[in-house]
Amino acid sequence: MDIETLLSYEWTLMTPEFIILGMATLLSLLDLFAGKKLQHKILGYIGLAGILAAIVSLFFLIGAPSANILEDTFRLDAFAKLFKLLLLVGSALVMFMAVQYGPEEGLTYRGEFYYLLLTALLGAMMMTSSGDLITLFIGLELLSLSSYILAGIRKENKKSNEAAMKYVINGGISTAFILFGVSYVYGLTGSTRLLDIAAQLNQLTNPQYEFLLAIAFFMIFIGLSFKLASVPFHMWAPDVYEGAPLPVTAFLSVISKTAGFVILLRIFITVFANVPAKEGETSLWLVMQDYIAFLAAATMIIGNAIALKQQNIKRLFAYSSIAHAGYILVAFTVLSPFVLDAIWFYLMAYLLMNVGAFIVIQLVTSHTKSEDLGSFTGLYRRSPFLAIAMGIFLLSLAGIPGTAGFIGKLNIFMGALVTEPAHYILAGIMIAATVVSYYYYFGIFVQIFFRPAGQTSHIGISRTLVLPLIICVTGTVLLGIFPNIAYEFFFHYLGNFEDFFS
Repeated sequence: MDIETLLSYEWTLMTPEFIILGMATLLSLLDLFAGKKLQHKILGYIGLAGILAAIVSLFFLIGAPSANILEDTFRLDAFAKLFKLLLLVGSALVMFMAVQYGPEEGLTYRGEFYYLLLTALLGAMMMTSSGDLITLFIGLELLSLSSYILAGIRKENKKSNEAAMKYVINGGISTAFILFGVSYVYGLTGSTRLLDIAAQLNQLTNPQYEFLLAIAFFMIFIGLSFKLASVPFHMWAPDVYEGAPLPVTAFLSVISKTAGFVILLRIFITVFANVPAKEGETSLWLVMQDYIAFLAAATMIIGNAIALKQQNIKRLFAYSSIAHAGYILVAFTVLSPFVLDAIWFYLMAYLLMNVGAFIVIQLVTSHTKSEDLGSFTGLYRRSPFLAIAMGIFLLSLAGIPGTAGFIGKLNIFMGALVTEPAHYILAGIMIAATVVSYYYYFGIFVQIFFRPAGQTSHIGISRTLVLPLIICVTGTVLLGIFPNIAYEFFFHYLGNFEDFFS
């Protein structure tokens, strides 16, 4: 590629990515050369400023027409803009937590903590805009490798070491599955561009090709199921969530899960949704739909059922996260006419209520030096604001009306019923699983408001975490009462995702 061709590309499309890349590089250099002379929390604030600058640059791009560069390997379409916004906002909230985070044994590698969060974010952002299997995989691995290190960054903590080891092993297995499936797709089409693959697969009607495509479908889906922590590929999540630093747990729960659904939607809706099967009588997606529905149902049931017995708050939220992955898989399974906006809204609601809950958990556990549910007893008397905030997040996670979580679940539930044929069993399991979740969510609620305080000392709120906590509370309530705020933004700026397939 000559210099004229290189300069002819519209590189402004990658402005948010360039900002995050530049900031991660700057933080690594500052950490390397400043050493102990620099107060490392400053690096966190610099990283936060970089994320906010990337958000501003993205808003300037939202109203611009969709475009692509580098032979369609990088796409700035409506899908990329919307999910990139979720990733950036979620990462900004997590960075506030990282700045304030201080484990009992200290954090020797404070500088790495901040710029590895940025490199993980960069990988997730690249995935949202990837129109090619290779760039999707590179973005996924950049996110994954950074996350492995972050999970084990408390080197003196045995649980953190265990979390990193289990995460690396399971991540390696998932990568092998994904590459195995991708190799079949490439072998059948000779291309790695998603749109080219879709065009060629739509013309394949040979039953032998159908069998190979089914293998590719399963292999890629299984590999990504590890990333989503969906049943039966979920067993790494509780141990990793428990051993990782709290900001990293929040990052994995929200940002990593969002990125997992991004790559799932990019590959499966673009490539497999309309592939003919059974000699053109139906589509490969409809043939595989029952298998995905079974995994979605199992994920909801097992995630909520095992959460009932958890006494560690981080493990409880790990199983809660597994269950929520099952709810989103319901929308993915049925592929209703509003699947993308339903998943986007749910992930936004989940971002607000889950990060908000983890902020409260970080404040409480750092004060009590315990991660047991008992550390929340009498929280209402020790810190009324934290108790009310946590109560709102728990109500939203449970899907109680008046919260963003309720609207998100309602959209997915309605989507399961409007398709033809309607998925009554899957919708029924979703309701039953949600009812089961009330037990452990309201168990924490009872500890906070109706149990006498085990300790009487007041739990203060760090000034650093006041703003993100207010944002999460306000967003959770506002989107529960006025969900049209989000949907009007969605449809006004981004339309109906026509550019997703072109």
